[in-house]
Amino acid sequence: MTTLSTADDHRLPLPDSIVRGRVLWPYVITFGVVHAVALLAFVPWLFTWTGLAVMVAGVFFFGQAINLCYHRVLTHRSCKLPKWLEHAYVVLALCCLQDTPAKWVATHRYHHLHSDHPEDPHTPLVTFLWAHIGWLCVWNGRAHSIATYCKYAPDVLRDRFYMKLEKSRGWLWFVVAHAAVFALVGAAIGFATEGTAIEAARVAASLVVWGVFLRIVAVWHITWSVNSVTHTFGYQNHQTGDHSKNNWLVALLAVGEGWHNNHHADPASASNQHRWWELDVTYWNIKLLERMGLATRVIRPRHVRHAERDARRAAEHHADSAVEPKPVATDIPERTHAGT
Repeated sequence: MTTLSTADDHRLPLPDSIVRGRVLWPYVITFGVVHAVALLAFVPWLFTWTGLAVMVAGVFFFGQAINLCYHRVLTHRSCKLPKWLEHAYVVLALCCLQDTPAKWVATHRYHHLHSDHPEDPHTPLVTFLWAHIGWLCVWNGRAHSIATYCKYAPDVLRDRFYMKLEKSRGWLWFVVAHAAVFALVGAAIGFATEGTAIEAARVAASLVVWGVFLRIVAVWHITWSVNSVTHTFGYQNHQTGDHSKNNWLVALLAVGEGWHNNHHADPASASNQHRWWELDVTYWNIKLLERMGLATRVIRPRHVRHAERDARRAAEHHADSAVEPKPVATDIPERTHAGT
């Protein structure tokens, strides 16, 4: 186990593909508005225990759409889900406002190809803040081009549903619809408990602020911390040629994604758990789906795959050696002659 420090590492310049001065205003405005509304959670009138519970549960529930579906299923093909379930996860991921599947997948695959090198879209070797959010606010000619999406996510674009998502911003209606559902459920809960329109409005607003906006912000920063924190702070189990690290806090918040050095060492694996105490809840979820018959072709960690391969070869060798060879006739029977 090796611990690396970035204290003496050279800083990287911004990638040449960055178009200086070209701000991605739709992203910047969205980040600003969502963060501003999320701050309303500090208003005492908008606090409810229901809102808090929905927010905490939502971080895991919607976060799995990013960790399990966008990352492990779509990007790395670590397992296969039925299309209806995969598409349902994608709808939940869209409600996290982390962009469409092809864009997310292409950018992440591009990151793996150039991890912590000059073309990496979000290496903290530029600056920590750049890796966390800055890279999302400026136009990158490589990471944000149609050619990149076609090159690095052609398998995603072959799905007609995902291609349709790329062709318009109609997917934003999923975000609006799910916020409306939260508001209606909150209003129903408030009216059922107090029987007043004021309480119905209060609980409805609480669920929207806590269960939608604050949850989106929480999932944003948890996801972004994988780009920033786990390429800056932590330890390494594997020499991967980059600054990816295992960070227990990010692993706790991102339910397994923080074992990032393990992931970079074996990106195809459905599990990031390489030591017994490196708990990977997302992998446990995949295992549950596998037991239910909903996840197939689950790729085990490399050391497990190698152990299974060696055991299989040993069993085949043992089976071959256990088969007794058929006797070969070497004696020629004597001829009997009636006479000469």
